[in-house]
Amino acid sequence: MRNNEIVIYQPDDISTKIEVKFEDDTVWLNLNQISELFERDKSVISRHIANIFKEGELIKNSVVAKNATTALDGKIYQVDYYNLDVIISVGYRVKSKRGTQFRI
Repeated sequence: MRNNEIVIYQPDDISTKIEVKFEDDTVWLNLNQISELFERDKSVISRHIANIFKEGELIKNSVVAKNATTALDGKIYQVDYYNLDVIISVGYRVKSKRGTQFRI
């Protein structure tokens, strides 16, 4: 894979397709994408992420990047993207069928 390449992750159930940003030798997803990946509400995922940082499992500055994203209304917003370390940490905390599939 090359920097700025977009890869599509599609689990076996074929109902979900997630465009994955690949940059600096890691995968990056935003909160909405992680929520979709693990089939859990954004509030659940953000709570897990907050606990990961609070407990010192990961250091926020080294695993979070802000990227400008243009919304449907044309406005540009800064969105947090989380690298693979965060995605894996969330995957080991979340309780869902998709979380189990991810861990396997």
